[in-house]
Amino acid sequence: MKIFMIGGTGLLGSEGAKALIKDGHKVSTLSLPPIPKGSILPDGMDIDFGNYLEMTDDEIRQSLEGCDGFVFAAGVDERIPATSPVYEFFKKYNIDPLERFLTIAKECGVKHAVILGSYFSWANRAMPELNLYKHHPYIRSRVDQAEMALSFADDDMNVSVLEIPYVFGSQAGRKPVWVFLVEQIRNMKDATQYPEGGTAMVTIRQVGQAIAGAIRNGVSGNYPVGYYNMQWSEMLSIMHKYMNREDKRIIVIPKEAYISAMQAKGAEERQKGKESGLDTFEFAKVFTSNLFIDKEIIVNQLGVKEDDIDHAIGESVRLSMEILEGKTSVIDMTAV
Repeated sequence: MKIFMIGGTGLLGSEGAKALIKDGHKVSTLSLPPIPKGSILPDGMDIDFGNYLEMTDDEIRQSLEGCDGFVFAAGVDERIPATSPVYEFFKKYNIDPLERFLTIAKECGVKHAVILGSYFSWANRAMPELNLYKHHPYIRSRVDQAEMALSFADDDMNVSVLEIPYVFGSQAGRKPVWVFLVEQIRNMKDATQYPEGGTAMVTIRQVGQAIAGAIRNGVSGNYPVGYYNMQWSEMLSIMHKYMNREDKRIIVIPKEAYISAMQAKGAEERQKGKESGLDTFEFAKVFTSNLFIDKEIIVNQLGVKEDDIDHAIGESVRLSMEILEGKTSVIDMTAV
């Protein structure tokens, strides 16, 4: 099949392109310049540079004509400093342009669409008592993104929303999301203090497999993407190992103590008029939970295989350390 992708040179998009090309598909992409220095992109992927927000309808149509599949591996997440009103900021990057692309994809006869979303959408369904949609503009935007995308699904075009959790692995020349945590660990001299709780996680290669599997599977719906489930303390132990700090203690902050501290911090932020994609106090309730996902969904339906999560965490840590030590330059994630 012929696949058009937004974001094919990114950390996750490039892994998706690799997996799609391995399956025999022809992949083209529109991506923001520059290509990260030292990154190895898939052989055979056709790359055009540009901003998906600035494409005209005719340019989108030209990119999608003759395509069987469309992959949206772009947008912004909660790490990006958002301008107020925050929900409108996320809508601008994650919802509005995707709606345009899906509208034109349907007109062009595209049969398969795959959207990289967030596992916070899954958490919104799994933990209704926390009212995530109400409290967090970023999570609201991801839920709305998924619902909008799935509204295009019918017998002529299937739509798969991959709900991506925390991801480990690295792309040379691109800043990992984990730099902030590695820096925090370095700055906590005597022991690493972190709240109780845990999360689902995957490697970048598994995300690539999920993208290719969704194209192959051709069944519309939300797909919670999770393969490994770890307590934060277990993840930190692995990070300590790759930071050569295996003997460093990990102090687990009890849930109620952490939530109380974040309540005070959240009140201070509100007094200053600060608005963010994730409400500090309310998100503490999420962060101290076990956001664990059954891997059977992506194993059985998308063909995701086991990978070396320990090694992938190590890749993220090593690149983060090199950045903090000034040994390499990288591209940061920005809103354009």
